[in-house]
Amino acid sequence: MKLLAALGALALAVPLALSAPASAAVAAAPPNISLANVKAHLAQLQTIATNNGGTRAHGRPGYLASANYVKGQLDAAGYTTTLQSFTYNGATGYNVIADWPGGDPNDILMTGSHLDSVTAGPGINDNGSGSASILEVALEVSRQAVQPTKHLRFAWWGAEELGLRGSQFYVNNLPATERAKIKAYLNFDMVGSPNPGYFLYDGDNSDGVGSGPGPAGSAELEQTLAAYFSSIGVPTRGTDFDGRSDYGPFIAVGIAAGGTFTGAEGIKSSAQAQLWGGTAGQAFDVCYHRSCDTTANINDTALDRNADAIAYSVWTIATAVPPATVWSDTFESATGWVTNAGGTDTATIGQWERGDPEATTSSGTKQLGTTVSGTNDLVTGRLAGASAGANDLDGGTTSIQSPPITLPAGGTLRLSLSWYLAHGSNASTADFFRVKVVGSTTSTVFQQLGAASNRDAAWSTAGADVSAFAGQSVRVLIEAADASGASLVEAGVDDVKITRQ
Repeated sequence: MKLLAALGALALAVPLALSAPASAAVAAAPPNISLANVKAHLAQLQTIATNNGGTRAHGRPGYLASANYVKGQLDAAGYTTTLQSFTYNGATGYNVIADWPGGDPNDILMTGSHLDSVTAGPGINDNGSGSASILEVALEVSRQAVQPTKHLRFAWWGAEELGLRGSQFYVNNLPATERAKIKAYLNFDMVGSPNPGYFLYDGDNSDGVGSGPGPAGSAELEQTLAAYFSSIGVPTRGTDFDGRSDYGPFIAVGIAAGGTFTGAEGIKSSAQAQLWGGTAGQAFDVCYHRSCDTTANINDTALDRNADAIAYSVWTIATAVPPATVWSDTFESATGWVTNAGGTDTATIGQWERGDPEATTSSGTKQLGTTVSGTNDLVTGRLAGASAGANDLDGGTTSIQSPPITLPAGGTLRLSLSWYLAHGSNASTADFFRVKVVGSTTSTVFQQLGAASNRDAAWSTAGADVSAFAGQSVRVLIEAADASGASLVEAGVDDVKITRQ
């Protein structure tokens, strides 16, 4: 991982009742990846570095030997592999690209890690750990003769430590038609840090900080990984798409991304030590970019958990049967949504309406003038007015309710939508964006609270399992509130959908 600012202690704002994507129909259960096998790959990378001046850096013999080791393993396992060369700083670099036969060639799930180290050391945690883990997952795909519905492609990138050079070369040189076939990219960089945290790339921007959400689909990748860690009782926190690793070139061209990270030179806080164990006040990896980043610089538990999380995500995403759409609304026509259906709304202006929104700004974007699809969305006061505060939500709560939706019995039902909540620094946790499902009972399935800080508008995606309402006639109820007096609050919704797996 290239050296940038230290990782902060980011807290993941978990939506109420948020669940992983609908359970996939798979050829086999996601496997338990052998820690011994992953560590055997790390031992090979260590030996390569030791035999080549202690490093596996770009342009050094140890890097090409590392690439040849990975390629040899994949060739023997039945992959179609390519050693893609590029030039940087006068030296030849290499990406290893491996395709597993089968799956939809127009729907590619790509999984990648950078293979190079810095010149100072062998780079066993950074990033032998990610490279060895995805290599063992790829080999397990071969052992189980997986027949995915998506096409599987794995990649080991060169010259990441010099500025994502290998992955940037790959993405930049893909024809537009080939680039469009990659629907998701999973990135694993430093997954065995000795004083580990358990971070997931914040695809849905639930943290509300930094660079905003990833491209459409990134939230679902985050949720899939979160589901695995939840299943083993390990809490996770968000980490921003800050450009530190090889997801960068992918999200720059609109490809959904996700992945895990166990921390680099950032210091573990006391709260993080209470959450995950380890040593507060010490770096997640004290040997980051140093000669001591050897096989002794690995936390076996973190490595084992992350390797299994990689396998879970690959199996879950790549072998899933596409869900069937039960009901959807893009708001391009009036379909019967009703405002203030319960007669209890208190908002005086900025009530929910369907229409073509106008953009507003106040210390950043507060109402988006662009929709996720088409021309219209649901928005709190669609007109811009003379100032950002002219038509923003004021006076309390506004609600809008869908027409009746008949849900089938059986199967896994999932509600998804695109949304944003924006507010000024004069907001508070009394302000909110909220989604409920109303049937024989009423359940809040998603909620984002305000805060006393500026939050700009940015489309995010959310999803929830609504299988508890199977066989019922339900309505989707969307609420927003400005309950902090003079705070500036705006919200939007687009592309609401219920699917069945």
